[in-house]
Amino acid sequence: MSTSQHEEKIHPSDDPDASPDNYALALSALVDYSATHPDVAQGIHAPIHSLFRLSWIHALIPGIEKLAAAHHVGNYVLIRETREPVFESMSIYARVGMHLLFYGRGRAKVLGTQRVENLLREQSIKEGRIYDSPESVASIPSFVKTYKLDTSELLQPDLTSYKSFNEFFTRKLKPGARSIASAHDAVCSAADSRLSVYRSADSAKQFWIKGAQFTIPALLALPASGSPYAESFTSAALAIFRLAPADYHRFHAPIDCTVREIVDVPGQYYTGAFTRTSGKTVAVVAIGALLVGSVVWTDGAQIGRVLKKGDELGYFAYGGSTVVVTFPEGLVEFDKDIVQNSMRPIETLVKVWVL
Repeated sequence: MSTSQHEEKIHPSDDPDASPDNYALALSALVDYSATHPDVAQGIHAPIHSLFRLSWIHALIPGIEKLAAAHHVGNYVLIRETREPVFESMSIYARVGMHLLFYGRGRAKVLGTQRVENLLREQSIKEGRIYDSPESVASIPSFVKTYKLDTSELLQPDLTSYKSFNEFFTRKLKPGARSIASAHDAVCSAADSRLSVYRSADSAKQFWIKGAQFTIPALLALPASGSPYAESFTSAALAIFRLAPADYHRFHAPIDCTVREIVDVPGQYYTGAFTRTSGKTVAVVAIGALLVGSVVWTDGAQIGRVLKKGDELGYFAYGGSTVVVTFPEGLVEFDKDIVQNSMRPIETLVKVWVL
């Protein structure tokens, strides 16, 4: 499943000077580099267009600029309030990771015997350990500077108070930093994110999710038969909240609800929570992307917990992430501007709680 706005078709001719092994070694080197070099803009979070000043990356991946020329290196998104399009550049680790992911769809072998999907999981765990360490606090100032983060909205704006980079990455907002959508029947944004919405899985497959085998039950890891939820989601609508590394990485309940069940998907970086609202079941799926160390459910982990719209469900440790919310047919009507943007397709930049 990809949140890119077109399907990647990786071919060796895109970068004839480098092999998949070069990319595998580069990803590992980028992760290792983050342990000893606190300036994220010079390594793992360097924008892909800055390749020409990072000679050590060129040494690892000969001809990487050819790949950058052949494939997209970022996305345009629309700021909802102004409808202004802005370009968000892709970090170098994301471009390298995407090349590996789409090379053989994760099933190909690199470095002799290692499958790509195992390599990505291994590097995600390693990066999580690096950014959990006390030494990782040295990367916080450069991260704030690189992404121009507004620290005034944080519950703890003093950067020196955080004990690790991941503690900062999972930072909390102070009360009143955002207003929750007030109308009683309004759905609020689950996260600071780039939002796409679709009235059905069929329409999502046209623009966002590639693969004829995609179904909502498959996303939710539901059995082919016998599940009390399968029928509810056959024609479900989807709201897809894609989080970039710079975003506030806690996610929240988009509706008033009661937590009914938590389902973990073995071998994958995602879990789902089934909640009930107005007698109907809504699923919230938390998907960890490349280099996400963990997905942690907080209030959303408590079965039977009654949550108000905007209450915290959980958070992602370091990396990019996605939250998918599925609504039974007829339960929600998405705003026209977001629907139109999604059909173009272009994502809409939204803030948590406000929608």
